[in-house]
Amino acid sequence: MRHMRLTLLVLLALGAGAGAQSNGIAAKRPVFGGACPACPWGAMGNVVKEAMKPYGYDVQVCYYCAGGPRAARLVAANSEATPPQNVTPATLPTPQGKLDFGATSVEFLQYAYLGIHDFAADKEGPRKHLRFLANIQTPNYFMVAVDAKSGITDLRQIAERKMPVKLIQRGGIDEPINRAVLEYFGLSNDKIKAFGGTTSGSYARGSDVDVIIGWAQLLGAPEYQVWYDAPQQHDFKYLELPADLRATLAKTFYLREHDAPRALLRGVDRPIPTVARDGTVVYGRDDMPDDFAYAVAKALDEQQDVFHWSHMPFSYNPKTVWKAWDVPLHPGAARYYKERGYMK
Repeated sequence: MRHMRLTLLVLLALGAGAGAQSNGIAAKRPVFGGACPACPWGAMGNVVKEAMKPYGYDVQVCYYCAGGPRAARLVAANSEATPPQNVTPATLPTPQGKLDFGATSVEFLQYAYLGIHDFAADKEGPRKHLRFLANIQTPNYFMVAVDAKSGITDLRQIAERKMPVKLIQRGGIDEPINRAVLEYFGLSNDKIKAFGGTTSGSYARGSDVDVIIGWAQLLGAPEYQVWYDAPQQHDFKYLELPADLRATLAKTFYLREHDAPRALLRGVDRPIPTVARDGTVVYGRDDMPDDFAYAVAKALDEQQDVFHWSHMPFSYNPKTVWKAWDVPLHPGAARYYKERGYMK
């Protein structure tokens, strides 16, 4: 009985079953590499799925084809949609077939295209065959929060005083931007441990914490849960990033300098100068048919109401939807934006 139940769960995760239809662009059932439905890239998958219905497409979303840079790696490699390793009764079906397109942050797409940062050590090198279809505005801010009881007013004090702090790095202790910020203030994971402190990429509700750094938004996505929990249990002060650090981070990581708005998080009582990222990009490869790329661009423009009903702060901007740093715009999408007059 147990074996039968496990088999059924695996079949569910794989999307197998009687009468299963073939997937792919030609069948008008393209496979989309997304993340969990509550996650930004999964939410974009749902947006794309709804937006393309009026045009006869039944987008099949893989909710487990993400995980940081893994998302761009899977789409770039034309990989099969993959179910999660641990299948449970709550596991969503995973569509069969190779990934036709997907969503990621515009910065991750840039890093993958150039082969830098998270992709620098990949044997594949730069993924120059990646192409983007639409860049949807999605503001996100890098925040530095310190517990008021710690007395910290500048992160340099940690190294100067060899303070044994408990540090949380949202996004992980190996995320390049987190390392860059710590290095600026004379810190590293090893130094913090040498001072008797601890550093972690996750936060357990109710635990002690002195400092949190990383990307912040009040979203129900698992990666942002720390910003729901910790500010409710600790009184934080939020530190400005110095001007020279902001400029370096913006140039190095393809970000923009911007103030985090008042009331972004509990305790943010003024605008906080920092850096921001602002783009969830729908993308594919250069082997994508022009007509399909055109259809995606058209659907996301004509069905903009779908963005309004997402829990994500998505917004469509004709001035920027066709821009994504150095990553080339797919010619099919470019044809649509030129017809609309968004680009020349």
